[in-house]
Amino acid sequence: MDDKIIDFISQYITLTAKEIDIIKNQNFIKTYAKGTWVLSKEQIVDTCFFVIKGSIRKYYLVDGEERSTDFYLENQTITPAGYLTKATSEYYLECMEDSVLALGSEERNTQLLEKVPKLQSMVLNMNNSLLIDSHNSLDDFKKLSPEKRYLKLLEERPELLQRIPLKYLASYLGITSVSLSRIRKRVTTNKVP
Repeated sequence: MDDKIIDFISQYITLTAKEIDIIKNQNFIKTYAKGTWVLSKEQIVDTCFFVIKGSIRKYYLVDGEERSTDFYLENQTITPAGYLTKATSEYYLECMEDSVLALGSEERNTQLLEKVPKLQSMVLNMNNSLLIDSHNSLDDFKKLSPEKRYLKLLEERPELLQRIPLKYLASYLGITSVSLSRIRKRVTTNKVP
């Protein structure tokens, strides 16, 4: 499992053997069962995550209804809003499958950055990418029709359709399950313009 983290980091920076050992000796990997919340509403946010295996759904409860706003799969990081300020969470993070996560805390991350300073450039690049992705996702939600959002999801994240129940994908797309079924039928019969 540690090798997946090293492989991920190596996409951004080159690590020495000593730096790899430092990272592998952090002992920060935890296993969660399907259906487990790794973060719940009103919980103090003091942990960030890296998905080694599994899938995580981010959702809000709005008037008693669950609204999915994101999904995280292998090799994705999750830095919950409020992580740096230790605020309470406004949403839930739920394991959609049995999952293995690497956990970070401000203290642990600070110590690791002191031991392996070159990780700072990786963190900066990742934060910039996450910010851009977040803006693009919000813009797409505002400007694209539900059908276009579904087609974009098919193109950019097709693995979600295999791993996430359709009712959660419908919520993520901002539509009902019935509407998603209609869109899927049109797409499969090539009637979408």
